[in-house]
Amino acid sequence: MYPEELIAPMRAELTNVGFQEFRTSQEVDEHLKDHKGTTFIVINSVCGCAAGAARPGVRYALEQSENKPDVLATVFAGNDAEAVSKVRQHHLPYPPSSPSMALFKDGELVHFIERHHIEGRSAKMIGDHLVEVFEHFCK
Repeated sequence: MYPEELIAPMRAELTNVGFQEFRTSQEVDEHLKDHKGTTFIVINSVCGCAAGAARPGVRYALEQSENKPDVLATVFAGNDAEAVSKVRQHHLPYPPSSPSMALFKDGELVHFIERHHIEGRSAKMIGDHLVEVFEHFCK
């Protein structure tokens, strides 16, 4: 696990724009099992592509998109192990990946962005893609 004081600013990049944190598997399951509507979950990470592209891309998409997910949530790889594991169960058949992003509609996975779709791309590219995804699924 990473020291909480190290990752607190990384968590805040998402919670400051409206993301709630899931820290346990129970929180993930309770939310997804009966949720009607859309839920966007970001598996956050300390890596450079999370800092340079994923988190800024998510924030950009939320600023630009007219349609947004009903619920914004995040789990932190390396710290929220139980919650991360549960989100990963829900995003099968995609392999574990962090950072990554999952969009659920009525509790079912409808779109997934793996780490290899984040690495080497700019925050704007990721944000523009997310805007399209939100426009399609979050009407």
